[in-house]
Amino acid sequence: MNQQDFVSPKRIKRADQIVESIKRWVVVNGKQPGDRLPNEKELIEQFECSKGTVREALKSLEVQGLVSIRTGPNGGAILERVPYEKASQLLRNFLHFEQPSGPEIYALRTLVEPEIAALAAERLNQDDLAKLEALVERCRAPAQSFDERMEQRIAELEFHVVLAQRCDNVMLAFIGRFINDMIRDLVIFKKAQLPEQQEFSCANLEYHTKLLEAFRARDAQAARQLMLEHMQSAEHFNRELEGQLQKHFLSSDH
Repeated sequence: MNQQDFVSPKRIKRADQIVESIKRWVVVNGKQPGDRLPNEKELIEQFECSKGTVREALKSLEVQGLVSIRTGPNGGAILERVPYEKASQLLRNFLHFEQPSGPEIYALRTLVEPEIAALAAERLNQDDLAKLEALVERCRAPAQSFDERMEQRIAELEFHVVLAQRCDNVMLAFIGRFINDMIRDLVIFKKAQLPEQQEFSCANLEYHTKLLEAFRARDAQAARQLMLEHMQSAEHFNRELEGQLQKHFLSSDH
């Protein structure tokens, strides 16, 4: 044995311990957004710590988006549902310097999107179908400018976001929306300087049109198969775009 064998693990701050204990208390007791945490005095007594330590723990929970702190006679820490946008942004920040490639993102998308489409097929209401149809129509005419081109790419992604929002599987829904955020951040805008890919746009339009028909018929199996083919097609085009992007950067260096 050497000296390193006797090094104790890093000590967890008391405030962080309280944060984790509160999270467990919320889950065990089935607490929901809008419910109150025990007041400051009760927390001090329960955890046998100072007021400053409790306030540090509550501030940490607030920064994480899990509580809001209200002042006044009816104030205190109120449980909040973490907004999707906040969770997505934090995860995208984590991946920012990892820089996953387009093909890596599309490979995951090919696994997730077909199941989302199948689950959403039976849950889409008339308003959802009308929104999907409007997104399809927005992409029907060829883009006449860079701005129109970007608007159509965003509309194509929004088509998939609508489906994720109607998927009754929480994990699939989050992953589906997150992947579309990643595509918007790391694929579309990165490739904006490349010439428009008319073939890619036409393929997207064709698949979205067919998917809309399957959704109107509430045909989950057809929706799953069409989405699988759509994602395989998109992955193929994306690999071609990655190659073009590499050539573009190489040529611009000279």
